[in-house]
Amino acid sequence: MIKIAQPQIGQEEINAVSAVLKSGQLASGENVLQFQRAFSEYLRHGFCIAVSSGTTALEIALRALGIKEGDKIITTAYSFIATANMIVHAGGIPLFADIDETTLNISADSIEQILQEHVGVKAIVIVHLFGQSCDMDKITEIANRHRLLLIEDCAQAHGAEWKGRKLGTFGDAGAFSFYPTKNMTTAEGGMVVMKDEKAAGFARQLIQHGIKGRNQFEFIGYNYRLSEIAAAIGLCQLKKLDHFNSVRRKNATYYDENIAHCNIIKPQEVRGVRHVYNQYALRILNGKRDAFIAYMEKEGIGTSIYYPYTIPEQACYRSTDFLEKEYDKRLEVTNRMKHEVVSIPVHPGVMQDEIERIVTAINHFEV
Repeated sequence: MIKIAQPQIGQEEINAVSAVLKSGQLASGENVLQFQRAFSEYLRHGFCIAVSSGTTALEIALRALGIKEGDKIITTAYSFIATANMIVHAGGIPLFADIDETTLNISADSIEQILQEHVGVKAIVIVHLFGQSCDMDKITEIANRHRLLLIEDCAQAHGAEWKGRKLGTFGDAGAFSFYPTKNMTTAEGGMVVMKDEKAAGFARQLIQHGIKGRNQFEFIGYNYRLSEIAAAIGLCQLKKLDHFNSVRRKNATYYDENIAHCNIIKPQEVRGVRHVYNQYALRILNGKRDAFIAYMEKEGIGTSIYYPYTIPEQACYRSTDFLEKEYDKRLEVTNRMKHEVVSIPVHPGVMQDEIERIVTAINHFEV
């Protein structure tokens, strides 16, 4: 079976972990500090705080920006549930927007619609889904015009760009995940990117129980720190990230040029974007997605449906008292895409002969 995802761990990472274990310094230390500095230098932006996961990165970003109980926050209905969960954990109320049919990212028009329907919106949390940027010209203009906080969920977009500028640098905060399926990994971990130095200082306190000085705590915080082992892996992976992304792009280009099926729509890299293909997401038309998945499994090729349900239709959201009664009326595109989208292997571990095998199988899929 050709795997849908496969972390790329080399001898460098093994040696780095071994060195940490031998040092005896396992909790947050010099490797974490180096990783934060290196990530900030990679982005050429802001203040970076290493945390325990992409999920905690989102929560810390929201709390550091002052999100409080009852704040309304616009986000996408088509993402991993953590995007919305962290809004709720921070005390906010998620308002779910529709997506763009081409990029599958949050729709600027849908954001505008929600702003017309709701007063008192505080922020927008966008997701650069599958490795491609949202429309940052339109979204930053909306955020500026309405004086909204802007938070970028970059869990799938390490190294991706909008018009030559790396994602995670446009908003008031960005959040990255280093889960094993991402473009780079620390096994588990995340990174908060803050534009404001004061907010970054607050975030650093938040992840360490609100610490002010030795055995002194200014407020009630969390233990969301990244370990030295994870940071050591991250330092190695960050050096390889551009190479990993170039291989993903090469694999995607081969798919672009060779998949030819009248009932399958390939992802489109929009103008001005540098897509890093955390996933190569196909759309299978005419209700044939389940048949396609079964066929690919017989061919020994892994696939995955990442978001078969919208976030607000999950049971944990249907039971809340803040979910809008008629939210579904604005999710026309989302409700179509959740039945069509499926991802195929594009990661750097896929060999050229496997890429060719995948293309041949897709082109021979009988509808």
